[in-house]
Amino acid sequence: MSSPRSILAAARLRVSRWTLYTLIRSNQLRSFKVGRRRLIEVEALTECIKILAEVA
Repeated sequence: MSSPRSILAAARLRVSRWTLYTLIRSNQLRSFKVGRRRLIEVEALTECIKILAEVA
């Protein structure tokens, strides 16, 4: 089951959870793990948005 935070991050990027995890796996979105939780900093979201905007 996905965490509410990953759903919020996906909503902020306006992508699905699947796409969010694909961005993480491809190192386009920085994240880190604490225990079993995967956390994404607000700055990492902002950085990812800028990178995706440049590519588009």
